[in-house]
Amino acid sequence: MSKYIIFKADKGQLENWEKMLLSHTGACTDILAEHYDGSKKPIPEPGYRLKEFCQIEEYVDPEFPGASTHYRIGNWEVSKVEEYVPDLPVGTFESVVICYCRYSPVNTPLKPLPKIQVSPSIKIEA
Repeated sequence: MSKYIIFKADKGQLENWEKMLLSHTGACTDILAEHYDGSKKPIPEPGYRLKEFCQIEEYVDPEFPGASTHYRIGNWEVSKVEEYVPDLPVGTFESVVICYCRYSPVNTPLKPLPKIQVSPSIKIEA
């Protein structure tokens, strides 16, 4: 079962526009994240919070210099969920889920991400 899940800032969140900038382009968007989920996990419910990822210089793995090193529970909280299931099973996804989020800051600790594991059989030498 595949789901396309979109996390979107709800109306009335424009005062937090600076939190909606795409890091790689600087463009402003109300789409906070997109997830492709092929698991059997239930869809997010109101109260679910997106995770925020960051990189702390002293923990950067030289083999993966662009990878995040830590995460924390984020400031965007799901307030409403809509799920759309196609009438015919001909598309790529079995459902599209839109999670409307409100900015609700929390103070949560950074946690280290596990070290990236790469199987020697798929490792590509430069």
